[in-house]
Amino acid sequence: MYKTHIVVASRRLPLWAMMASILFAMACNKPKTEVAQGYENVDSLPTLYTRDVLSLISDSGITRYRIEAPTWYMYDNAEEPYWYFPDGIKVERFDTLFQTEALVLSDTAIYYEDRQLWQLDRNVHIENFEGRIFDTQQLFWDQRRRTIYSDSAIRITTDDEVIEGVGFVSNEQLTKYSILRTSGIFTVERDSAAVADTAATADADTLASPSLQ
Repeated sequence: MYKTHIVVASRRLPLWAMMASILFAMACNKPKTEVAQGYENVDSLPTLYTRDVLSLISDSGITRYRIEAPTWYMYDNAEEPYWYFPDGIKVERFDTLFQTEALVLSDTAIYYEDRQLWQLDRNVHIENFEGRIFDTQQLFWDQRRRTIYSDSAIRITTDDEVIEGVGFVSNEQLTKYSILRTSGIFTVERDSAAVADTAATADADTLASPSLQ
């Protein structure tokens, strides 16, 4: 298993920015494999292949971020260089008790280096620091413009409502966002006892911290 442990000084970086920082450090530290001669289409061959990626970021001696990916391909010789995660990616931010307080999941992911653009596909699931949950089938993160957006159907779940629609634009922290075409807003009624039981179960599941499937 390829593991990287990185120490950072800032606690104010958003989860997205930290994800990019980890992967950049991994790319710099991992030696690249030269493509063998004799292939006509070398741009279609990966220059790097890594399995079971696991990286941790610590702040003041406490692990605050973790990123996992079963497989990671780098295509530096492609006309547009990119990184490909065909089996998904998982990024977590932890609190001081090592409980997950923010999460990013997707079945596949692509990072276009020149455009600094992330593309997350299939079963994209994000939980931000405020407890809001975002579910969609495709999501883009433009690092240059510091914008997250989607043209797909999206569902946003909060403590008291569920919002559904098509098309989505947000800041990097997912705290200021808008749905381009809203299709429904549903009020969520929660029983106080049920909420307490759900919170306890969630805490137990978080401590278990299952790996990405």
